Amino acid sequence: MAVFNRTPSDPSTFILMGIPGLEAAHIWISIPFSMFYLIGLLGNFTVLFVVGKEQTLHKPMYLLLCMLAVSDIGMSTSTVPNTLCIFWFNLKSITVGGCLTQTFFLHTIYTMHSAVLMTMAFDRYVAICNPLRYATILSNTRIANLGLVGLIRAVLLILPMPVLLSKLPFCANRIIPHTYCDHIAVAKTSCGDITVNRMYGLVIVFLVIGLDLTLIVLSYGLIIRAVLRISSKKAHEKALNTCTAHICVVLISYISVLFTTLTHRFGQGIAPHVHIILANLYVLLPPMLNPIIYGVKIKELRDKVGKYICRM
Repeated sequence: MAVFNRTPSDPSTFILMGIPGLEAAHIWISIPFSMFYLIGLLGNFTVLFVVGKEQTLHKPMYLLLCMLAVSDIGMSTSTVPNTLCIFWFNLKSITVGGCLTQTFFLHTIYTMHSAVLMTMAFDRYVAICNPLRYATILSNTRIANLGLVGLIRAVLLILPMPVLLSKLPFCANRIIPHTYCDHIAVAKTSCGDITVNRMYGLVIVFLVIGLDLTLIVLSYGLIIRAVLRISSKKAHEKALNTCTAHICVVLISYISVLFTTLTHRFGQGIAPHVHIILANLYVLLPPMLNPIIYGVKIKELRDKVGKYICRM
């Protein structure tokens, strides 16, 4: 236990405080946190298992769904176990290397998550606007290649973050008022100028969220235009129904991360504990809700999951 009881002045560690002002309630807060995390793991692993087992689901849309599930598992697992250790065992110390590694993986996985959502919007655009060419434009191999490009983009964009953080001079009192090592939260513990870190963080927000969200909106604009040209009301409903699940997932993912990112930089009037709770919800809610949304809205997936539940 000596390893975990180092003082905040230890130059080789940071101290994660959890949720400032709500330390006495950490145990109670851990209950919904752990439930959300476990439900998210169960839902996403179920999606991966069912799609992997069923040959009829080996299609581009379900391959994208598996990519989304993997990114959801990675995003929550990169932070929640550490958060629960703070809540349950008061293990607040984290090494500098561990903190920078967590920063890198968290932001890389979210950037990859955003790329998957963008690709899913393109998938829906092709399925509705060019259905006869769908199999030619989007094969499983092409989806896998797009996923690889998204991963490379994420690594290249996020790698400078921990590098820039490692070059900062940190104060003797290395206390981070957070439950995990977010890029800006770590930078704020520095005694030096963090203007470059702030600017690079905003550049990433515009390059990733701004670009991806713009392309998603553009895709749905083209989809709506194509749907309005269809005369049959039933065909309208069928086309839009295939997009409903993805729209819900996009809203949950981007609203939460945008609110968290912007309040971290410009929301000085927001109470610290409110900000930290919201920052945790953005790594908990999307991974928990995404498999539920897709399970409810996609009949083929719902039927296959039901089949395995009945067998059990």
